[in-house]
Amino acid sequence: MIEVDAIDGPAPLGMAPERFLREYWQKKPLLIRNAFPQFESPIQPEDLAGLACEEGALARIVSHDQTNDRWTLETGPFPEEKFPAMPHHDWTVLVQDVDKWDADVRALLDAFPFLPRWRMDDIMVSFAAPGGSVGAHIDNYDVFLLQGVGHRRWQIDTHPDPESEYRDDVPLRLLRDFKPNHEWILGPGDMLYLPPGVAHHGIAEDACLTISIGLRAPSTAELLIHQADTLAFDADERVRYVDPDLALPADPNEIDDAALDRALAALSRIRLEGRDQIGEWFGRFISAYRVAEGQAPTGDDASGLDIAESIKGGETWMRHPHTRMAWRRLSDGSALLFANGAAWPATVDDAKVLAGAQWLDGETLAALGPGGRELLQTLADGGYLLPESP
Repeated sequence: MIEVDAIDGPAPLGMAPERFLREYWQKKPLLIRNAFPQFESPIQPEDLAGLACEEGALARIVSHDQTNDRWTLETGPFPEEKFPAMPHHDWTVLVQDVDKWDADVRALLDAFPFLPRWRMDDIMVSFAAPGGSVGAHIDNYDVFLLQGVGHRRWQIDTHPDPESEYRDDVPLRLLRDFKPNHEWILGPGDMLYLPPGVAHHGIAEDACLTISIGLRAPSTAELLIHQADTLAFDADERVRYVDPDLALPADPNEIDDAALDRALAALSRIRLEGRDQIGEWFGRFISAYRVAEGQAPTGDDASGLDIAESIKGGETWMRHPHTRMAWRRLSDGSALLFANGAAWPATVDDAKVLAGAQWLDGETLAALGPGGRELLQTLADGGYLLPESP
């Protein structure tokens, strides 16, 4: 089964989350009709166009000349006069990280409690004029494509060995040969789940807006580079290549097997030890992963207020939109709280409260122990937490 109707629940999957994870997650696509019944998009096309003009917004415009099969790509931010002058067909504007700019869009993440929150990358929103598209392509991450306004035709290829060669004549990673074997038209509230590696193509049937909930999937290269950087930063300069067992070489210009073994032995002495150390590295990496450049919170964003006293006075605080948090339990029963690549020791209870709190009020404060309240102030001083009404 590749299509379900969630009109009678359970939303948004039309099935129990356990079944979705068992049968579909990272395995096969699923079209969910009425995933969000009577859906009203939290963002409208004109709002998205305005956001694409904001400094710091990650925006692109993809246009397609169908007559000549020519694709063009422009990057934002765009001048305000850009969109009124756009043609009435065959173009798309895409804005990433819309959840960081719009709290109503961010609230859509609450509909996916069956997935780890730290796996959530961003919500990208695209508006397409009739015929607009970004071409047939493959993504290397999980994505839920929720139709917000209008209608989009989706085509996917689920053949066992789909074509994966890309065109070399366009500024996008578009498939050279796309052979879809499923096709649907999605309306508001319908949602298509695609695991990594599924070739797909979306074309606007009319002026339409699509909300893409993407989940982070770092490549092994990214993991390796970050781990190597971590190891290099802390490496002991005294640990070096050594060869006290050196014998007369048969050829002084040859790198023999003994030399290779010594190099590998030197590398093996610099490594992450145990689950706690590996867990701290991964927590730092994944909480900092793909934070928009220049948008991550710093101490310059801090309000300078005593957060506990402010909350006691009736103020509600919020997590900075670009703050990513997660936590991990350590082998001694304590925990580490992660935020944007930094880590702090905490109790398990305090780490759970702080990592799960998008909004902080008196109830949050009451749930924290003394150490948790100190950490709360540390986070506020770092700009990770902000008063709702600065």
